[in-house]
Amino acid sequence: MSTEQAPGRVRTASADGDPRVTVAVITRDRSASLLRTLDALAALPERPPVVVVDNSRDDTTYRAVSGHPAITRLLRPAGNTGALGRNLAARHARTPYVAFSDDDSWWTPGSLARAADLLDRHPRLGLLAARTLVGPEAADDPLNAVLAASPLPPEPDLPGRPVLGFLGCACVVRREAFLGVGGYHPLLFFGGEETLLAYDLAAAGWGVTYEPSLSACHHPEDHGRTGRSSLVRRNHVLTTCLRRPWPVALRAGTDLALAAATGRPGARSALKEVLTRFPAALARRRTLPPHVERAARLLDREPAGGPRKGAPR
Repeated sequence: MSTEQAPGRVRTASADGDPRVTVAVITRDRSASLLRTLDALAALPERPPVVVVDNSRDDTTYRAVSGHPAITRLLRPAGNTGALGRNLAARHARTPYVAFSDDDSWWTPGSLARAADLLDRHPRLGLLAARTLVGPEAADDPLNAVLAASPLPPEPDLPGRPVLGFLGCACVVRREAFLGVGGYHPLLFFGGEETLLAYDLAAAGWGVTYEPSLSACHHPEDHGRTGRSSLVRRNHVLTTCLRRPWPVALRAGTDLALAAATGRPGARSALKEVLTRFPAALARRRTLPPHVERAARLLDREPAGGPRKGAPR
């Protein structure tokens, strides 16, 4: 994997900023959106170092952003790394905490400092899920209500509400915890990859909580990437195969097979990819410890409209 850094723009957080949090941004072929995100990050009072992982197919994004003052390091993998680009960015971070953004999201002023304060005060806290505000209207993402209503009981040594899900572009992690569990799983690549990371953090003893005093802005483009539904369906089943008891995995696989048989969008493609990746999932299968499986089962009983990106399912 080859990497490059932005020429003449290697820096650390300034003396009047907050040196505790690096922002990691993954991007692919959306230079205009990325520039907006970088402008917003550069304006934050925390003045965080920013590591960008450019998964683009050509040099257009690199040429557009390589001189941007927000960028500490610009990494250009040899191929598209998907969500694994966040792992790469975290490995290059030099701060104890890492906040994640996509090329269409950024953090609100003060949120990174508050996140760092909470992580400083709570040594078992591994991941903070933030409130996500969508579009110019700053509307609440529907996932906010799902996370806020998590039925998991409070834990006295953690802030916020315990969850087993989050939105990948609106979370802050303890770098040690994130890298210690391997970050995002390579088998999933992209699409609904957050739940498996939450499982693995909880299984390793780290706390995962929703804290609505932290917020991130998300301005998705009107023409979203195609194929996401299929990826989310695929990864929901693979996640159950990797970590949940076989009856749970069998139910998820059966649901997907029925969806494919009835012509649900993306289901047939998802089923095909699940079957292709199943041997690798079986080889990497590691069931959750009992207390995490109990929490996952409690969330399974919550009503839902099907797997959703980042949902605590």
